[in-house]
Amino acid sequence: MLEVYVDGASAGNPGKSGIGIFIKGEGHHLKISERIEPTNNHTAEFHALLRGMEEAAKLTTGIVSVRSDSQVVVMAVEKEFVKNEQYKDLLTKILDIAKTFDFFFIKWIPDEENRAADALARAAIHKKEN
Repeated sequence: MLEVYVDGASAGNPGKSGIGIFIKGEGHHLKISERIEPTNNHTAEFHALLRGMEEAAKLTTGIVSVRSDSQVVVMAVEKEFVKNEQYKDLLTKILDIAKTFDFFFIKWIPDEENRAADALARAAIHKKEN
């Protein structure tokens, strides 16, 4: 089983933004910290989940358990629905990837349990643009 911790961060609304992904399990220990286009925090959270799903799909088709501190993202995935048009394409891509796994779970966790992904997302904000 892969455990995928994701977090998005934004310094402003919109502002400099980054994503952090921490993946462990099945012999993997992967940390990703990437700067993304300036956006708001919710959008950064969706991008972090999508990127985490893409990476997980490269590593397994088995069991994937995602953890996020974003209630908006977790609820959208659980309900397979989001009202805000801005997130619909991202959610569709996320759900399409989720269907490729034998088992897929997503769970909301409090901030203090998502420190690794949070640190990676915050560090990404301060990286130079490519």
